[in-house]
Amino acid sequence: MIEGVRIDKWLWAVRLFKTRSQATTACKSGKVRIDGQIVKPSRDVKPGETVSISQQTITKSVKVIQLLQNRVGAPLVPEYMQDLTPEDEYTRVKMMREVNFEYRDPGTGRPTKRHRREIEVLKKYLGE
Repeated sequence: MIEGVRIDKWLWAVRLFKTRSQATTACKSGKVRIDGQIVKPSRDVKPGETVSISQQTITKSVKVIQLLQNRVGAPLVPEYMQDLTPEDEYTRVKMMREVNFEYRDPGTGRPTKRHRREIEVLKKYLGE
């Protein structure tokens, strides 16, 4: 049985980061905490600990259930971690995406200066 795994490796293995170097950078910049303490990438994580990750617009909290050395497929992730992030965090992120979303037909390219000004007038009119 595995005693401990580096936090950056575990975060990558359970698919919270796309690459291990992204997980390492997040740890070095103080965006990863274990039980409330900022950790270095070399810190070992153990089962039962709570890991908090501050990403762009959301702070995720997960509980370590099992340790693993290699990356696993997405369907197997719930065996290794439990998502403790409140539902209102996901709702807030979804609302932010919907409010800032502008639809353009594929292939139409970037808006011209005239179109951009019309969009700004429309946004002011709609109160956004």
